[in-house]
Amino acid sequence: MQLQLMMASGFNVFRVGISFIMMCIFYKSTEDSLPELSPQKYFSTLQPGKASLAYFCQADSARTSIFLEELKEAIRPLQDYGISVAKVNCVKEEISRYCGKEKDLMKAYLFRGNILLREFPTDTLFDVNAIVAHVLFALLFNEVKYITTLEDLQNVENALKGKTNMVFSYVKAIGTPEHRAVMEAAFVYGTIYQFVLTTEIALLESIGSENIEYAHLYFFHCKQVLDLAQQCRRTLMEHSLTTLNIHLFVKTMKAPLLTEVSEDPQQVSTVHLQLGLPLVFIVSQQATYEADKRTAEWVAWSLLGKAGVLLLLRDSLEVNIPQHINVVFRRAEKEAPVEFLVLHDIDSIISHVKNNMHIEDVQEDEDDDMEDPDIDIQDDEVAETVYRDRKRQLPLELTVELTEETFNSTVMASDCIVLFYAGWQAVSMAFLQSYIDVAIKLKDTSTLLLTRINCADWSDVCTKQNVTEFPAVKMYKEGKNPVSYVGMLGTHDLLKFIQLNRISSPVNITLIQEAEEYLSGELYKDLIAYSSVSVLGLFSPTMTTAKEDFTEAGNYLKGCVMTGIYSEEDVWILSNKYATTLPALLLARHKEGKIESIPLASTHTQDIVQIITNALLETFPEITVENLPTYLRLQKPLLILFSDGSINPQYRKVILTLTKQKHLDFLTPCWLNLKNTPVGKGILQAYFRRLPLLPILVLVNLHSDGRVFVFPSDQSVTEQSLVLWLKKLEAGLENHITILSAEEWKPPLPAYDFLSMMDAETSPQPARKDPEHLKQTDAQESPMEQREDKSTVRKEPVETLRIKHWNRSNWLKETEKSLRHDKEL
Repeated sequence: MQLQLMMASGFNVFRVGISFIMMCIFYKSTEDSLPELSPQKYFSTLQPGKASLAYFCQADSARTSIFLEELKEAIRPLQDYGISVAKVNCVKEEISRYCGKEKDLMKAYLFRGNILLREFPTDTLFDVNAIVAHVLFALLFNEVKYITTLEDLQNVENALKGKTNMVFSYVKAIGTPEHRAVMEAAFVYGTIYQFVLTTEIALLESIGSENIEYAHLYFFHCKQVLDLAQQCRRTLMEHSLTTLNIHLFVKTMKAPLLTEVSEDPQQVSTVHLQLGLPLVFIVSQQATYEADKRTAEWVAWSLLGKAGVLLLLRDSLEVNIPQHINVVFRRAEKEAPVEFLVLHDIDSIISHVKNNMHIEDVQEDEDDDMEDPDIDIQDDEVAETVYRDRKRQLPLELTVELTEETFNSTVMASDCIVLFYAGWQAVSMAFLQSYIDVAIKLKDTSTLLLTRINCADWSDVCTKQNVTEFPAVKMYKEGKNPVSYVGMLGTHDLLKFIQLNRISSPVNITLIQEAEEYLSGELYKDLIAYSSVSVLGLFSPTMTTAKEDFTEAGNYLKGCVMTGIYSEEDVWILSNKYATTLPALLLARHKEGKIESIPLASTHTQDIVQIITNALLETFPEITVENLPTYLRLQKPLLILFSDGSINPQYRKVILTLTKQKHLDFLTPCWLNLKNTPVGKGILQAYFRRLPLLPILVLVNLHSDGRVFVFPSDQSVTEQSLVLWLKKLEAGLENHITILSAEEWKPPLPAYDFLSMMDAETSPQPARKDPEHLKQTDAQESPMEQREDKSTVRKEPVETLRIKHWNRSNWLKETEKSLRHDKEL
């Protein structure tokens, strides 16, 4: 979701980079070829204990081409499980039970060594999922029990009590994608747990499942049950049956039910956090330890698979927790603050957890997809995501809904932030989810009132507030002009904007000690997570103009970075300590523990803003989906070091040295970790057709000709070799490995090009506007919005309000309404 929102918000500026990412995501690598052997050759290749799937057919047969295509698709997944696949061409002279009658040629055969395990009619192997599922099912006949009655299930359950746990699954039919996912999980965990499978819906009904038309998977906790009369506890997996979901679910089942800790909840790390699940800490003390432990165990069973539960021992805890607090809640997101709660019963704890985590009803959406797959195809990816999340219930009660009657009184009476959105627009509805996430994070911890107004219902209010595009966020504070949020449309960046606006920008510092605390990060330690760099402007008391320019720059950067100003008589103490002349900037980089000084040769506001903005950029950054647009804005070729994990310190040293020596000024050196940013695999496949050995150094010229160059793999990356290679590139002596096509982000189908249709309706000329010309025109007509609104109403072309995303069933009607509204405006 974050990626799609950021791509939508920055499309006009970063469309080249977006095309680059999208091309890499959807690139498909070439498939392995299907081996074709003679019967004699095939049987000579079989090895004892090795499984092999073979399809025998006449060499000139063409009627099985569809099956062969599916068999080809199954080669790679079956190879992952050590199963080879081959097509065996029979000749008329061949006499064999597999090359005999014509009906025998409509089957595939599974061998282990030279022993035939199973033969499959080809009509049961109707696609790649069916092939993989059937083959694994045949090989795992000892690990997976197939049952048809409740009595069978009870017998298996009784046999396992006190010994091992069971994974029970129901699928609609053998050979479905869900069946394949269960078999793949059984291949990994079949020796640890007993897998049981059924396709009988009556059996699913008998154990009390709801929504029985969907596939189900239960974990039966039988190992700890010693009484045969006692039923095994059952935990239902609430996500759809995919290989990844089953793997994550089993991982949570393997984790300890309850863990005792005595450290800061913010520092605790468990498998649940790694799997994206929240943590619940039941705060205990020595006097009530036994009762607290029973409560924690009850909560742990209720939240099994949804959250990790820990018993937090207050008496041995170094961190001070208020005495009235009995529950601590920590979300899985990085840098998310912990919540200290007072919840009086188990039901309240469980409700709080379920209301603060997102379990998408994937099964229901998938069922809708099966009914009418065409309906789910939206005109862009943000609309597609919103459509798929349409049934997700958001806790909208955490924000205040404003109307024309309540807007002015609310923003005048309290410090508040307002989301201006349109209920019909996909980006607005997607960002609304991030906005609610921010409300959840700030719940009970902030005095700022979070509000929202639907501009589709109250267009006059939005027009008066200069809202000309959706979504928009503005902060109203202390009766001042509202501050507009212009960052990425995501939870983290909006939360950063809100938190950094808690303090003035710049902060006026009056004591040397206070200035030192500000630079060390002690003064605003709770904001360091949102601003890794603190900027302090140093000015003598007489530098009035310079101070005014810096103050204006601080106001412009409000919500992006912490800024402070020191201009007392003893400012020379700081300038001497950090060896700089006045006026100057001190940049405190808290992660590195460094303080840099930059003399201000020019004190113009725009120059100061540029200096601070450049200082926020890293010299050798790790490229992620979130920060890529920032570095694309530099309009320089990217020198990317791809790695599968952390990079070699030697590489970092080489790049930093050459950067310091100004050899890389015309480039943006960076690195990409495929473990943190998996899209890097798609990028490399687009460059090389298949994944190369890592690490590898690549130069990409996105902003001109799209050529891609690779540093020779047989050379070591040293300062001398890298400089020599770059000089060869500049002289045109190196050949590129590929050229990236200049793709545009267009609607997937002509029927979705609503803007062109609207242009055709409103334009007096019969011909449509050229799309590229349209983009340029819009860019010229819509100047960049300032961070702080200086007037109540600003005249802007109403074309910027044109709707891009429509529900296809009524888009014509809505278009007519919009055109009438434009004429009225």
